[in-house]
Amino acid sequence: MKLIKDLYHPEIAMLPIGGFYTMGPKEAALAAQFVAPKAVLPIHFGTFPQLTGTPDQLAEHLNGSIDVIRIAPGESI
Repeated sequence: MKLIKDLYHPEIAMLPIGGFYTMGPKEAALAAQFVAPKAVLPIHFGTFPQLTGTPDQLAEHLNGSIDVIRIAPGESI
């Protein structure tokens, strides 16, 4: 993640937050801090009962340091 930051300087990071097959909100928040984008678009959550992580949980872990783009599964931006 730190290499991505240093090499590409992304403005938006798409990070999984489901927490079963992927990172959960806590791990995604740490990854986001390593990448240091302006915003995070949470992915891979809410489509199966096992994927319990939420964008709100991610936002809590980030404490306002990085914006969280909130969209529901199936929505687009």
